[in-house]
Amino acid sequence: MKGLDMIAADALDTVIQSHGIYLIDLRSCEEYKAWHIAGAHNIPYAGFDRYSCLPRSHVLVLYCDRGAASLAKGRELAAQGFRVLSVTGGVQAYRRVKQEKKESEHG
Repeated sequence: MKGLDMIAADALDTVIQSHGIYLIDLRSCEEYKAWHIAGAHNIPYAGFDRYSCLPRSHVLVLYCDRGAASLAKGRELAAQGFRVLSVTGGVQAYRRVKQEKKESEHG
């Protein structure tokens, strides 16, 4: 994979379990502290300009609240030569998928 690709929220857990990914939460520090996906690194979109600290050997998996910020930042990072996945629908879609799965298991 080169450049930017999208990933569905329901496929995120599988990707997270694979080696060679670097999960980035682009939301604010407050939102990250309130809830985040385990293993995510918080690099808020508003101050994200530290490309040199990102691992070029990994696929960067980006998520934000609804998906727009991760898509925009993903395009920037892809233009810098990074391999990027952006979560469609952001953390809201991911949490909705997790809730639906939980309900179907108990329903």
